[in-house]
Amino acid sequence: QVLVAESGGGLVQPGGSLRLSCAASGFSLDYLAIGWFRQAPGKEREGVSGIAGREGSTYYVDSVKGRFTISRDNAKNTVYLQMNSLKPEDTAVYYCAATETWGDVLGPPHEYEYWGQGTQVTVSS
Repeated sequence: QVLVAESGGGLVQPGGSLRLSCAASGFSLDYLAIGWFRQAPGKEREGVSGIAGREGSTYYVDSVKGRFTISRDNAKNTVYLQMNSLKPEDTAVYYCAATETWGDVLGPPHEYEYWGQGTQVTVSS
């Protein structure tokens, strides 16, 4: 069984930065696709970024391209989401999720079997 756990959320001013971590256990990252998702109050959960497989292919949704960077440390079995130039509209609970089988690097939420508990990111002055 794969377990994932997020950390690193918090309160930051607009234009600031945060780094989220997703620690995975039970399976090597080479054999997983990891996705970052977020859910704001009253909105559906949406994909943000993903990284997958041995080659570490990455994907970003348009709203975060150029501001967010996904990376991983295989030795620590941890995926990171570096978030720069944060905007108030980035405020949400951020989740990492894992799947052992994937097509797209970042698929829809229902394709992920394993989810973390979420971490709150609040961008506000």
